[in-house]
Amino acid sequence: MTPAKADPLSVIAALRRPRLLIRAARAGLGDYDRTRDLRRLVRTTEVPGPDAALRRLLDEEGRLEATRQAGDASYSMTRHVDVMIAVMAEAATLRPACAAPDLTAV
Repeated sequence: MTPAKADPLSVIAALRRPRLLIRAARAGLGDYDRTRDLRRLVRTTEVPGPDAALRRLLDEEGRLEATRQAGDASYSMTRHVDVMIAVMAEAATLRPACAAPDLTAV
């Protein structure tokens, strides 16, 4: 699980996951539909903004990773891949906003 105040992009940069999980998530990025998929993945009726969605997705991913590492039979690889797809897509929407230069100082 992620600390509530931690920067989601920093948390993502520090993640270390199996290569196959990451490759599967990258392959699924093209089919990601934010409106359809986020409601299902974060279990809500309203689609949250990218920052809130990313925080909730990272919490869910942390739970999935803990379940995977524990060897728990309830682990769902399919759900883990789906959550990682959403994490990657939501992070991509935040990166441009974070990297935008401050033009007010010019």
